[in-house]
Amino acid sequence: MTDTTRQPAAAAWRPGLPRRALAAGLAVALLGLAVALALRAGSHHPAAAPRSAAREASGVRPALGASAAPPVGAAAGSAAATGRRVSVAEAPDPQESSSFPAPAGVHHAAAAAPAKAGEAIVAAGAPSDAEVRAELQQMQAAERSARALQRQRLTPVAGGRSIGGDGTIPIPANVPEVVQRVIAGANAITDFPYVFGGGHGSFVDNAYDCSGSVSYALAAGGLLSAPETSGELESWGAPGAGRYITVLANAGHTYMYVDGIMYNTAGRSGVYASRWQASAVDNAGFVARHWPGL
Repeated sequence: MTDTTRQPAAAAWRPGLPRRALAAGLAVALLGLAVALALRAGSHHPAAAPRSAAREASGVRPALGASAAPPVGAAAGSAAATGRRVSVAEAPDPQESSSFPAPAGVHHAAAAAPAKAGEAIVAAGAPSDAEVRAELQQMQAAERSARALQRQRLTPVAGGRSIGGDGTIPIPANVPEVVQRVIAGANAITDFPYVFGGGHGSFVDNAYDCSGSVSYALAAGGLLSAPETSGELESWGAPGAGRYITVLANAGHTYMYVDGIMYNTAGRSGVYASRWQASAVDNAGFVARHWPGL
C-alpha cells in the first residue's frame, strides 16, 4: 500500500536570528555615526549661542569695568570705559546759589575749543608717560614737597574758597601729559561766569555750570567727546578715586580734584572768581570716578 500522505514541503528560508543580528549591527553602526557627528559638532560649542542670545534678548550687558579701557588721550566719553553712555537729563544744581550765578547783564567772551585750550601745557619736551613712571621713585619726595609749597601759595580770597591771582594754577611738569592738558583746559575757563546749563549745547560757550566746567576740562585732555550732565558723569570712567584726577558727581552737582586741587563752581568767591579752590569739601553723597590709569 502506497503512502499517499503529502510530505511537508521544505520550509522556506527564514532569516530568524541572523536578520535580528543584522538589524542590531546596523543600529550599532548608526549610533556610532551619531556619536561621531555629535563630537565633531561639539568643537563649535553650539550651546554657547543660545546662552548669548538669551543674554542679548534680556538686555544684560557686561559689568562696569569688564571691557578693556581705551587708550588715554583718545577722544572718548563714558562709552569709553563703561561700554555705553548713560543718558541723564540735566537736573537743577542744588549748589547753584553758592556758585555766583551770573546776572542777566553779564556777558563774557566765548571760550576756545577744549582741544585748543589743552595745547597750553608746559613747553614741548614734557616727559612722556614712560619717563614719568621711570622717574617716580626718585621724584616722590620732591613731589610731596612741591605740593606742600604749592598749597601754601593757594590761599583763598575773601568771600569764598577761590584762589587769588589770575585764578589759574601752575601746570606741573612731573605728571602725565593728559593731566597737564586737563589742568590747562580748566585754567582756560576758570574765571568764566556760572550759568545753569552753560557749556552743554557746545563746549564753546561764554559761561559754564558745574558739569559744563568739568566736561570742558576733561575734553581738553581728550577724556570726553561731548559735554555731559552731572548725572551722566556718575558713570564716566571707572569707579573710585584716581591718582591724578577724581570726578565727584551726583544727579545735581559735580566737581573734581586734579593733582590734589579742587575744581568746583560751588564755593567760589564771586562771579568771576576762580573755580580752583584752596580747600577741600565733604564728598559725602557723591560718586567718585576716575579715568583708568589716572
